[in-house]
Amino acid sequence: MIIDLEFSTSLLICLLPFLLILFINLFNSKSTKIPKSYPIIGSYFSILANKHRRIQWTSDVIQTTTNLTFTLIRPFGFRQIFTANPSNVQYILKTHFHIYQKGHVFKSTMADFLGDGIFNVDGEIWKYQRQVASHEFNTKSLRKFVETVVDTELNERLIPFLAVAAAEKKVVDFQDILQRFAFDNICKIAFGYDPAYLLPSLPQAKFAVAFEEAVKLSSERFNAILPFLWKIKRHFNFGTEKKFKIAVDEVRQFAKQLVKEKQRELNEKSSLDSVDLLSRFLSVGHTDEDFVTDIVISFILAGRDTTSAALTWFFWLISEHPVVESSILNEIKSKSESPVYNEVKEMIYTHASLCESMRFYPPVPIDSKTATEDNVLPDGTFVKKGTRVSYHPYAMGRADKLWGKDWDKFKPERWLDRDEVTGNWNFVTKDMYTYPVFQAGPRICLGKEMAFLQMKRVVAGVLRRFKVVPVTEKGVEPVFISYLTAKMKGGFHVTIEERDH
Repeated sequence: MIIDLEFSTSLLICLLPFLLILFINLFNSKSTKIPKSYPIIGSYFSILANKHRRIQWTSDVIQTTTNLTFTLIRPFGFRQIFTANPSNVQYILKTHFHIYQKGHVFKSTMADFLGDGIFNVDGEIWKYQRQVASHEFNTKSLRKFVETVVDTELNERLIPFLAVAAAEKKVVDFQDILQRFAFDNICKIAFGYDPAYLLPSLPQAKFAVAFEEAVKLSSERFNAILPFLWKIKRHFNFGTEKKFKIAVDEVRQFAKQLVKEKQRELNEKSSLDSVDLLSRFLSVGHTDEDFVTDIVISFILAGRDTTSAALTWFFWLISEHPVVESSILNEIKSKSESPVYNEVKEMIYTHASLCESMRFYPPVPIDSKTATEDNVLPDGTFVKKGTRVSYHPYAMGRADKLWGKDWDKFKPERWLDRDEVTGNWNFVTKDMYTYPVFQAGPRICLGKEMAFLQMKRVVAGVLRRFKVVPVTEKGVEPVFISYLTAKMKGGFHVTIEERDH
């Protein structure tokens, strides 16, 4: 008993300095200074204290630096560089693209889920997939197909659902509704498969639920303070890794089944009537089951949450800025009831409002690359081979050095220039390395135009008929969180009101 007491006392004395550090860091969890690093554990306590607000924390730290860049020391000496410096972003994403790759950490973390899909590979494999996908994304037939899919989902599911919600005066989670809308769309576009996720009953579609679980647990892997822990859990197949394996198996088996059915249809007909991405890949000779499964799952990941995240924050922001909402509504009313592609494309003020919304709340708030050799960034930051370098769109959108002292004002006009002769607005494109919401350089988002098409269709369709009213207190900002993509913590609870025509 005495020995046990002595041992406990000795252990407590040994741990006391670390407990003191933990207490200090928890007390200073809102500190915006570059976190202090200690031998072996690095900035573990600061990371731990801010693990639930890592996006905001790293953004706050960036804003205090002169070059919009800082280095975070993780446990065991691993370094991660965070930057919001446009010169660094251009250097990483374009001029030295060959040095800054996805890297082993990213690929090994996502391999179970994405396999060798376009978002999880480098080099020649990536280049080949990019060429194949780029060709398909630039066809008029695919663009027309996307228009048809979005309009069908909008008019036959989303609008009727909102009409019922308005009539019954019930509160709905608009974030969930938009996610369901986007999931139905991307599955139809990618696979030619309709999961029917946005039905009046709001069903728990098995594929959709498994995909959501896989995305969430993938994100937990990335954000693990001590990555070796999830690897141990994966090895012994328990805890979150067991759940992850079940979810990924569900997604991949379902996807492969769809591939087999399409392949069988192609063998029987010699050609496919549908024009979804899977059908296109199979029709031009890409018959390897794993190849097409990996690439199509990657596109579902890209299209599933990005547009819904952007729209969720957009609808909240315009509810806080009625003058902007009124200007958007006037622009919508000037268009026909069922706008053709070019008319939607010409919704300049709406486009600017969406860009301004994504400046504040980018769907992908942080993205990382890994240096394949020792290097020095344009601002003088040394990058050792194997270091993760993360560019930070969320922080960039909040930097007064990039957007001026009024960066915190929601102003679509900062994206516009009025024609002195006609009085019409002209959209002013920003430098993609100052606003890398859709990435930039060789990996720039292939679906950017389709994303804007879908978002503007939804905005026009919803606002023409309804007013979206948050049930939370006006002026209270929802909490921004991120898995692989951005979310509004706790959902976006609203009531829907029919407009008085």
